[in-house]
Amino acid sequence: MDFFVTAFLLGLVAWSLKSRAERRRIALLAQQLQPYDIEKLMQQISEGYVRALGENDVQRRSSIWQVLEPAERKLAEQLGQMALDFGQWPAAQTRIITLPLPWLFEKLAELAPSLLARHSLDMRELLKLHARAIAQAVQVSDRSPSARAYAILAEVLLMQHSCHWFCKSRAVASARLLARHQSSHHKVLESVAPATRAAYEGLTGRA
Repeated sequence: MDFFVTAFLLGLVAWSLKSRAERRRIALLAQQLQPYDIEKLMQQISEGYVRALGENDVQRRSSIWQVLEPAERKLAEQLGQMALDFGQWPAAQTRIITLPLPWLFEKLAELAPSLLARHSLDMRELLKLHARAIAQAVQVSDRSPSARAYAILAEVLLMQHSCHWFCKSRAVASARLLARHQSSHHKVLESVAPATRAAYEGLTGRA
C-alpha cells in the first residue's frame, strides 16, 4: 500500500512540475506574441493559399496571390521583430532541454548551465533562424506563385513546430503538426529551403 501511495505522490509532484514549466513557457511566448498580429497573419495566409490553390479561374487566382503579398511581407517583418524581442530574454528561460522529462532538469540547468549544454538548445536562436528563413522565402520572386506559397508555408509550419516544442515537447509538437496539417515533421523539414534545413539540423541535431 505504501508503494502505491508513494508512487501516487511522486506522480502528483511530477505532474505539478511539468504543468508549472509548461505554463511558464506558454506565458513567455504569449507575452512576446501579444503586441503582434503574427497568429492572425499566419491564419490569413494559410487560408488564402488554400483558396488560391483551389481556384480554377486564372484571373481570380492571380488576384488572391496579389492580395496575400502585403500580409506575407507584414508577417516576415513582425516575426523578425519578435525574434529580436525574444532574444533579450536570458538563456535560462529560453533553453529547450532535450533529455527525457526536461522539466526535472530545469533547476539543475539554472544552477549549472554548462552541465546540460550538450543536451539543450536555445529557442532564441531557433526563432532567429525561422524569422530569417520566412523573410527569405517571402522575398523570392523567381518561382511560380504556388511554389512560393508551398515554400513559405513549409517555413511557417516548421516555426510553429519549434514553438510547440518550446511550450510542450518535441513529441507533442510533432503530433500537433500531424493532426492539424496532416504533415509529419520529417516531411516539413524536407520541404523547407536547404539553407533552413542545414541551419535547423545544426541547432537541433543533438536533440
